[in-house]
Amino acid sequence: MLNRFAPLVPLALVTLLFGCASHTPVSQQQSVQQAQVSAKNQSSAVYQEELATEKELAEFSDSKPYQLPVLADSILERGMSLIGTRYRFGGTSEAGFDCSGFIGYLFREEAGMNLPRSTREMINVKAPLVARNNLKPGDLLFFSTNGRGRVSHAGIYLGDDQFIHSSSRRSGGVRVDSLGDSYWSKTFIEAKRALAMAPTVVTARK
Repeated sequence: MLNRFAPLVPLALVTLLFGCASHTPVSQQQSVQQAQVSAKNQSSAVYQEELATEKELAEFSDSKPYQLPVLADSILERGMSLIGTRYRFGGTSEAGFDCSGFIGYLFREEAGMNLPRSTREMINVKAPLVARNNLKPGDLLFFSTNGRGRVSHAGIYLGDDQFIHSSSRRSGGVRVDSLGDSYWSKTFIEAKRALAMAPTVVTARK
């Protein structure tokens, strides 16, 4: 409570001094007036900062669901409709996808986003890192499947520990797998919330 009113104390003191200095020279009165304005500005700035903090806390404590569910749903719905599409190295269309081509296609078509073409570039996008226990639908998952510790595969999180990806020729192309499977759990590197970079207004796909 005391902290909330602390910025008002200098204002009160300045006001008191201004009242006591009514018969002082003009230059001194001007100095006091400037100090009074400065104190008011400082008080206003602190008050606005406090309001912003309270708003942030309210948003943080709010139990609203993930803020981009519409985009995530659109991406994943389109992705699910492509299950069974063949794996094609370098593929970026419905004629065939590789893993990053599949992700890039969905994000471009459904969210208006142009992601980097390769997994090595995609993992470096400036998007928030997400802990494995805080994954949301639409998050990008990155794996090291070549045993060298470097990213070599990627997919999109569906929810309930499931993800969709264009796997390989041998496994049938676009498919759904479980992040809990020992292979994927062992090769998982990190996740990023690329949808946080989505444009504010997304043009609906016709």
